[in-house]
Amino acid sequence: MTYEEFADARLSALLRYAVMLTGDPHQAQDLVQETMVRVQLNWRRVARSDAPERYVRRMITNQFIDWRRGSWARRVLLRGEPDEAVPVSTDHAQSAVDRDQVWSWLSRLPRRQRATLVLRYYEDLPDAEIAEILGCAVGTVRSCISRALATLRAEYVEVHS
Repeated sequence: MTYEEFADARLSALLRYAVMLTGDPHQAQDLVQETMVRVQLNWRRVARSDAPERYVRRMITNQFIDWRRGSWARRVLLRGEPDEAVPVSTDHAQSAVDRDQVWSWLSRLPRRQRATLVLRYYEDLPDAEIAEILGCAVGTVRSCISRALATLRAEYVEVHS
C-alpha cells in the first residue's frame, strides 16, 4: 500500500478520531495535517508495521498529548449524527447547553485521560490496544479511565446538586 492509498482510504476516519480528541474540527484538521506530514516522511516505517492505521492513530494521539497550544479546545460543539438509541429531547436549546457542558468538562481533563476516554468510548478499543497506542501499561490505561470518569462524575454532581 502506498502513502496515497492509505491517506485516501483512512484520512476521514483519522479526522473523525482527531475531532473526538480535540473537540474542535479546525484543531483536528491541524492535528491530522501535522501528523500526516510526519507519516509521509516516515512512510516506509509506518507501512512495515503490523497495523499502519494503529501506528498513525498512535502518532495522532501522541501529537495531541504533546501539543502545547494554550487555546486548545476551550469551547466546542459536538456535531454528529444522533444516536437512535438515545431519546431525543424536544428542547433543542437544552440539548445544546448539555452538549457544550460535556465538552467543557472533557476539555478540562488532562490530555492523556481524555485520550483514554476517546479511545475507549469512541473508538471502542480494549485496554491492551489503548495501552499500545499510548505506550503505557494496561493498568495505567485503567487508572486514567477511572480518574477521568471520577472527575466527570464529580463535575456532573456539582452542576446537578
